[in-house]
Amino acid sequence: MVDPLVIERKKLFEHVASHLEAQILSGKLKPGDQLPPERDLQNRFGVGRPAIREALIALQKAGLVELTNGARAKVLMPTATHIFTGMAPAVRQMLSTREGQRHFQGARMFFEAGLAREAAQNAAAEDLEALKAALEANRKAIGDRERFTSTDIAFHFELPRIARNPVFIALHDQISEWLKEQRVVTLAASGQEKTAYQAHKAIYDGIAARDPDRAEAAMRAHLAQLADTFWRQRDGGEDR
Repeated sequence: MVDPLVIERKKLFEHVASHLEAQILSGKLKPGDQLPPERDLQNRFGVGRPAIREALIALQKAGLVELTNGARAKVLMPTATHIFTGMAPAVRQMLSTREGQRHFQGARMFFEAGLAREAAQNAAAEDLEALKAALEANRKAIGDRERFTSTDIAFHFELPRIARNPVFIALHDQISEWLKEQRVVTLAASGQEKTAYQAHKAIYDGIAARDPDRAEAAMRAHLAQLADTFWRQRDGGEDR
């Protein structure tokens, strides 16, 4: 049986959090503003300190305020990184299942294929230079698993940078983190580093040629090969 006092306290902190969130979203509280001291908030809402603390923690998790020991809570400008980071527990739960892993592989395919296409259409000369440098670093890292992994991530990261969209950059960072286990398992396959490098070169060649179809097709082939290798490495290809 659930303790009614726990339910009531939850309702209290949610009420406080909702009220403060409304003030932030309406602009009454702006990024950089400090919230009133906790004691003032207790008096305003007629609740105890635990409810105020839980409300502030909820707002912090939502990326709306910053909490620092010994200082009043400060309103933040939400960023894409805050938003996606807050999704981590639910994502980990999804990735604990085979179906969830496949769904995220599909999401990565859709997202990165679009990034490759975008890069082929809009990359500036300096973008191509940076992408080529990332590709060369990836080639030189073959045989050193740790370095290859970091240069692999760095090569793929150049694509959202070319798009110059902070949401794409934050989402790419999070997908890389969420699928980290898949990268580790896949790169353990014999010859996979050379295979991945050749795939990266094909992606670069399509982008450098300003050929969106070629760049997208190369990215799709690369990610399909990665997914296939992951499942073969993990369970011998047995589709359970």
